[in-house]
Amino acid sequence: MLGMIAGNGHPYSWSAIVNGYDPEAMAKCPYAGIPHYLGAQPFASVSVPGAQVTQIWTDNPAEAPLVAAASLIPHVATRPQDVIGTVDAVLIAVDDGFDHVRRARPFVEAGLPVFVDKPLATSIEDLQTFIDWKKAGARILSSSGLRYSPELDPVLADPASFGEIRWISGVTTKAWDNYGIHMVEPAFRILGPGFVSVRLDGRPGLEVAHLVHRSGAQVTIPTIYDGGPGFGLVQICGTAKSVAFRLADTYTAFRRQIVGFIDYVRGAAPDPYPFAETVEMMAVLIAGLRSRAEGCRRVDISEIQSSLNL
Repeated sequence: MLGMIAGNGHPYSWSAIVNGYDPEAMAKCPYAGIPHYLGAQPFASVSVPGAQVTQIWTDNPAEAPLVAAASLIPHVATRPQDVIGTVDAVLIAVDDGFDHVRRARPFVEAGLPVFVDKPLATSIEDLQTFIDWKKAGARILSSSGLRYSPELDPVLADPASFGEIRWISGVTTKAWDNYGIHMVEPAFRILGPGFVSVRLDGRPGLEVAHLVHRSGAQVTIPTIYDGGPGFGLVQICGTAKSVAFRLADTYTAFRRQIVGFIDYVRGAAPDPYPFAETVEMMAVLIAGLRSRAEGCRRVDISEIQSSLNL
């Protein structure tokens, strides 16, 4: 489990989901939501049989022993690359998409399977590097945990019940750069590939992305910088029915995400979703960033994809 930056407590939660945890040490976790949702589960159920997070490294060395104590990790690494030869896979547990190529490179080059926290990449150049690595046989996965939200299950089980979907809205927080993917990915799962364009309209404290899909459906994603209470609110409006709900079961979403990666590492499953889907979603994010930088103009996804060697 490699990396930890401000605002991202995944090393605590992801490691605890695999290893179990020490309740007393976890109570000191600076991200209050993590001990809350861990504590809502039967204590003995919090682990993944046959798997273990054995190494932790954090950007601030002082934080690693705290994570290790809370999430029962036996070894603290001095440098990220020191884990090579001692582990079967690595998780890059930070959401700084602009820095993921640097963080992932030693492990990709060592032939290890790598899970990269969302978003995989926020520039065309970095996305191309991941595409090239994948073409060369690297085992790389990246997703938002909300891809696996159990609240999506009934929607995905019977999408025809909506008739033709006209509009989806999903609220996220922080910034489009790192948290936009949390709502792009659920919308992608519902509508499938084929996003056409993005316009990102920014105001202080709020950005609203307006996406158009080839089906004719439109998607709006408000990113409220300090809007944590609204995070995960989703509306789907179709010609036959409409629903509103919240993606709230963080524990189950993360557990499904991590177990999917573990099964992938074990060779028990192929890629759990096509890498081309991840590439398209990163193109959507990059198009939004370009829209923001260029006066909120509408950016065609093909404009980004044409710059990639797919």
